[in-house]
Amino acid sequence: MRIATLLTAAALLVAGCAPATRVTLLPQADNPQAAVEVTAGQRSTVLSRPYASAAVRNQGPEPEQLDAAAVQKRYPALLAVMPPPAERFTLNFITGGAELTPESTAALADVLARAIARAGGELVVIGHTDRVGTLEANDALSLRRAEAVRALIIERGFEAARVRAVGRGERQPLVATDDEVDEPRNRRVEIVVR
Repeated sequence: MRIATLLTAAALLVAGCAPATRVTLLPQADNPQAAVEVTAGQRSTVLSRPYASAAVRNQGPEPEQLDAAAVQKRYPALLAVMPPPAERFTLNFITGGAELTPESTAALADVLARAIARAGGELVVIGHTDRVGTLEANDALSLRRAEAVRALIIERGFEAARVRAVGRGERQPLVATDDEVDEPRNRRVEIVVR
């Protein structure tokens, strides 16, 4: 199961009946199938619905289903300091290289403004290609694209240590195509601002 963003709160033990820890699964906009397994003692429970919660006790987790209002009421201070959800942007490239289209070059300013507005934020630049060319060549091209956009972001003043570049080649197309099909929407970088 995929690890999800969790809300974990330590509570004071009151007369030995309050749990030392509670795990609550929050909604995941980018992963609605998120789940987490909570194990204590010899028992486990899987939290797979938004706002599912488990009090962790020595004898095992005790699950309950909460709703947004109950979680907000229980943990207002924790929810107030949670970072905002990640934002995703897509920029496209001219065929065969690591040069952004004119529209994407213009859009990069907005992406950077959004990243700078996020205190302590970081960027992940994920390069992609269409299916024209070999798998190996597309792997290298996707990384070159991600590194080129990373360099543009750093040139425009974003801190280098907070920007990562990775390549995915042709493996995660936005538009599914057969091999050797030229699809402009697959020649892209995704920028995740988190």
